[in-house]
Amino acid sequence: MRTIEWNNGTIALIDQTLLPAEYKIIGCETVSSLCEAIVSLRIRGAPALGAAGGYGVALAAHTGAHTTAATTPAMFKQFMHDLCAASETIKQTRPTAINLAWGVDRVMGAILESGTSRIDEAKRIALCEAVAIAEEDVQRNRRLGRNGAALFEDGDTVLTHCNAGRLACVDVGTAIGVIRAAVEAGKEISVVSCETRPLNQGSRITVWELMQDRIPVTLITDSAAGSMMREGKIDRVIVGADRITRDAVFNKIGTYTHSVLAKEHDIPFYVAAPISTFDPARLERDVVIEERDPDELRRIGDVILAPAGAVVYNPAFDATPIANVTAVITEDGVMYPAQPDWWRHVRDPSNTAVPKS
Repeated sequence: MRTIEWNNGTIALIDQTLLPAEYKIIGCETVSSLCEAIVSLRIRGAPALGAAGGYGVALAAHTGAHTTAATTPAMFKQFMHDLCAASETIKQTRPTAINLAWGVDRVMGAILESGTSRIDEAKRIALCEAVAIAEEDVQRNRRLGRNGAALFEDGDTVLTHCNAGRLACVDVGTAIGVIRAAVEAGKEISVVSCETRPLNQGSRITVWELMQDRIPVTLITDSAAGSMMREGKIDRVIVGADRITRDAVFNKIGTYTHSVLAKEHDIPFYVAAPISTFDPARLERDVVIEERDPDELRRIGDVILAPAGAVVYNPAFDATPIANVTAVITEDGVMYPAQPDWWRHVRDPSNTAVPKS
């Protein structure tokens, strides 16, 4: 199945915390269960969170207290009040990843722009818009992949960090989607995947995905990347993004380090992300970096790695200066931040139209 989809009144998703040991589909029947899935990273990745946000609003609309077919002005007002409250709760689960709020706001916007005053119609609109977000994500990623594939050469060895594959999206993937597209174009590409501590999305998910696709992949510790670059074993680096401001790319912690190493060794550093990940209203200083549970570093499962009282700093993301980025690959094309007017080519993320192939 896809990473996330609507299934008879529930949100079905792949529980990514269990991979690679177990492939399991879980169902979120309430907004609180969806929020738990987002916080615990059962569902993760910027584009997938965009779909989760959209589906979350639809779920809130369909599972609230307003089940009667009749609608009075007072009932509709209360329905919208409850829907707005649920939407804010969903958005606060992952504050750094902009796609989550984008998906929520897009579905809420569709309801408001319709001018409806009927609960049943609002429910219909919410679900239709959420499904559209998911379908468009697949189209965007396919186009993004084709745009980025041209940047890779036959025989390249590519480093990637965290997971920007189909499990970070509804399907296909962003950074890994580009690699898939290059392979589909007949290029021999091998991948080096950083483990991505502390939750090991690189080893657990990226390596699993690539092995499923029979794309050659080598797993390394995060700290081995610089040595491999110095030894000439890495030709390019490609990562995804959770938010892109005019001056920085926010992605999984460790991305900035890889960008500095790539710049030092004159290796192209690419970011692959849909336009919905762009945040034209903010700069790096305006973005709050999510900090996660200290026990993610203190232990792995039941295995204790550090004393219980150890002071921990555990940011989920870091900011990579846009000057460290060679190119940003989107569904609209490839953009080069070294060009002074590069941002001029970025369309408004609120324009949801998907460019035709």
